[in-house]
Parts: sequence; structure tokens; C-alpha cells
Amino acid sequence: MKFSKLSGFLLFLVLIGIGLYWKNETFSPSPINNEFSLPEPYVNIPSVTTPPDTPRLYAKYACVMDSDSGRILYGKKENSKTAMASTTKIMTSLLVLESGRMDEIVTASAYASSMPKVHLGMRKGYQYKMSDLLFSLMLESHNDTAVAIAEHMAGSVENFAQKMNEKAQKIGMKNTHFVTPNGLDAEGHYSTASDMCKLAAYAIKNKEFCSLIQTKTQTITTIDGKHTYSLYNRDAFLSYYEGALGIKTGFTGDAGYCFVGAAKRNNITLVSCVLASGWPPDKNFKWTDTKSLMDFGMNHFSHFQFPIQDLSKTKIPVEDGKTAYLSCEQIPSLHTLLGKFENIKVIYDLPQKLYAPVRKDIAIGTISFYINDILYKKEEVFPAQSIEKSNFSDTIRNVFDLCLETFFGQQTTQNEF
Repeated sequence: MKFSKLSGFLLFLVLIGIGLYWKNETFSPSPINNEFSLPEPYVNIPSVTTPPDTPRLYAKYACVMDSDSGRILYGKKENSKTAMASTTKIMTSLLVLESGRMDEIVTASAYASSMPKVHLGMRKGYQYKMSDLLFSLMLESHNDTAVAIAEHMAGSVENFAQKMNEKAQKIGMKNTHFVTPNGLDAEGHYSTASDMCKLAAYAIKNKEFCSLIQTKTQTITTIDGKHTYSLYNRDAFLSYYEGALGIKTGFTGDAGYCFVGAAKRNNITLVSCVLASGWPPDKNFKWTDTKSLMDFGMNHFSHFQFPIQDLSKTKIPVEDGKTAYLSCEQIPSLHTLLGKFENIKVIYDLPQKLYAPVRKDIAIGTISFYINDILYKKEEVFPAQSIEKSNFSDTIRNVFDLCLETFFGQQTTQNEF
């Protein structure tokens, strides 16, 4: 009996039907299959000690932060908006340092020379080298110098303040608004202790800034050499705290005594801020407060790396995909400072099944990191590869592969179809 083409075609369709059924019933991805693998959904690391006493402060607003991770280790009304006095000049100096205009000549205006004490004593028409004025700005905190710099850099104080606010937004200072370059009290001029810590953490990454704030004394002159000024660093923190990097003091009637500081010890770098740390005659409260904050961070915290499971070993079933499973890209390691009195939770939110197509650049899940039950950071998880949706020819090839492998111990290749 002859085997007709029609009979062969019908047999072919029957085999496909059997193969499809066989594939769906026997070889479809399933959580029961040993190839299915997801990270443990929940990791908990409990605290091992009781919490230490928090710092006792004179300041109304305060913050101490891990400079590297940006984590706030302790705060007191750290997100409340308030005046910040001459700590403002940190931003003024940074804009100059990043501009590359250090060698330019600055001419003092009548408006700049009218600024109240503390001032350099400029007169209209006096000329200075920009790099010299930075010592006047940061060592002695001269208000006339700040205005002269602002006018030279942007044409006016208002234009310069706009640049200050633009930079603040880039750094992440969401609760800050600058009006003046010197920090004199003005309506709408404010920041927070946490925002000023963000500014300090950003600033100490600049080597020129660090060199500037650690300068003990400097002598500058006008361009014509007729006027000489001896400048002294007013930051007492530099001399009495081990590992101090310095930064900036401040005082106004609205702000009270203020200080933004930075210190590095045992590979830990902290930044701190105290605002409204007393009014006259309590000039030294800001140093006492800053030491309390720094000691709290240095004594009770150490470096910690969050445990992150190996996502490359993940195997998630992909329905109707050209590939049956996918793995995930490993997220970067995550570090911060942590106290032994704090607890950690890591929660993985990944799907148990995906549907093709899957795109490598589209997140499929998240990993959430908690410290003391407060969300610290959330990272997106991405597939290690894109997977296209299978078509009819893929189905036929897969069926033939199953049949050939089962009955003859071999598989087809892409080129056979």
C-alpha cells in the first residue's frame, strides 16, 4: 500500500499535536520543576545590642550623616527649614571652584563694599584675584567678599542665587532655597540640617575645597599691592577634634550659632550640621554639639555590606518564550554605616513566572532594604537577557527536538528549518 503525501502530512500533524500535548504536560516550566529557582524572599538580621543614648544637644536642629552612603545616623528636627547663616558660603565657594575661574580679577562694587561685618573692608574699585577671595570667604567669612564674588560670577546677587539653587537641586537639597551668597538673614533664605549635611558630603569630594578649609592662615593683597590682609581660619573644630576636616561656621540673629563639619577616622567619614546652637553668649555650644554628634557616629557605627543573594542563579519560567527560563542581573553591592543595635531586613519581590516577550532593560522586580523597619533603599532587578516570544516555527522545531531526542537521541539544528 502506497504512503501518499496526504497521509504523510496528516501523520505529521498528528505528531505535532501529540508533541505539543506532551510538551505542555511533561516539559512545561513549573515551580515544581527542580530547574525553577528564586532567592529566599525574606532575609532578617536582628540587632545584637540595645540602642545607645542619643546625643544631648543645645542645637534646635541637628544631623550627623555617613558621608559615603548619605545615611542619617541621628537627626533632631533635621528636615525643618530654618536660617543657616554663613554656612551658606560653602555653596558660594563650590560654585567658584567648579567654574574654573580662579585666576580672574574681581572688582568690588559699591554694593559689595556696603555689606555689614564680618567684612574684608573692600572699597569700590578695589581689585582682587578670585583665588585669594576664597580664603577671605571661607577662613574669615567676609560678607562683602561673598557679594563681590556673586556679582562677578553672575552679574548680580539674584542671578548667582539662581545658580546656587540649581546646584542645590542637583545635589538633592530639596528643602533649601538660597537668596544671598553670604547667608545674611533674608526672607526665603533657608535650609535644613540634613540638606546642609548633603552639601558637606558633596563638598569634601572636592580636593581644592578640602585644601581651602584646612588652611590655617593666608595673606592676600589687592591687585595693585596697596592693601594687604592677614586671614586666619576661625574653625576651632580643626584643632580640637581628632580626624577633623573642618568646614564652616555661621551666625546671624535669626540663625543663631551654626556649624557644618566633617571628620574622618578609622575609614569612617562623617558630616554634621548644627543650626540654632545657642545665641550670645553661648558661642561654644556649636563645638560641644558637633563633638557629641561626631562621637555618636564614630563610637556606635561601623561599615556594613548588605547581604545580597546571587541573582545570576535565579531561574524564572518564561511562558511562550524562545527560552524556557531566564536569570537576573546581579545588583551592585550596597554599603552603609550600621550600629549593632539596629536590625536589617531584605525583601525580594520577584515574579514566579513571566510571559514573553521579556526585555532586558525593563525591570521585573525589586529588592527592598530596611533598617529598623524603615525603608533605606529599593533596587530594581533586571533580566540578564531579553527573551522573544516563540512563533509557530519555533514550536515545530521544539516538538521535533523532543521527538528526535526521545526516539533517536538527537536534536535538530537551527539550519535544518
